[in-house]
Amino acid sequence: MAGSAILRHLQAMGSGKQEFIVRTHRELDLTSQAAVCAFFQQEKPDQVYLAAAKVGGIYANNTYPAEFIYQNLMVEANVIHEAWQAGVQKLLFLGSSCIYPRRAPQPMSESALLTGPLESINEPYAIAKIAGIKFCESYNRQYGTDYRSVMPTNLYGIGLRAYHES
Repeated sequence: MAGSAILRHLQAMGSGKQEFIVRTHRELDLTSQAAVCAFFQQEKPDQVYLAAAKVGGIYANNTYPAEFIYQNLMVEANVIHEAWQAGVQKLLFLGSSCIYPRRAPQPMSESALLTGPLESINEPYAIAKIAGIKFCESYNRQYGTDYRSVMPTNLYGIGLRAYHES
């Protein structure tokens, strides 16, 4: 949903000269390092918008914690690293507001990150999202890239759905 909204916005802003490279989950398995590497070698994008994630509600997070942490860590590690390998200087990573401590002072500020326990039900998902932020920060620090993390706090509208994929 978020990725589709970003794409619609970029297309509306464009002058018609930009080419957008989009792949569905069925077309490109982002948990496969080899597949992601081949994609970047073939397509050579200038910028990357990483909105892909394994997402779900309370039931899914509580029932499939290993899937949530594994799939999200693999997607982030593969895409961020292969983007760097391909020379991509600009990357936008979508995190999640669940990365903040369960009892973070309100309104939340960025400085609240990693200051207390996370909500236990979605902790594996939150840890994976925190890792994505740290991936971006680390590549920026070591390689001088412009990899940014943003946290959409509310999502609603076209394309909203929760699902479980095996």
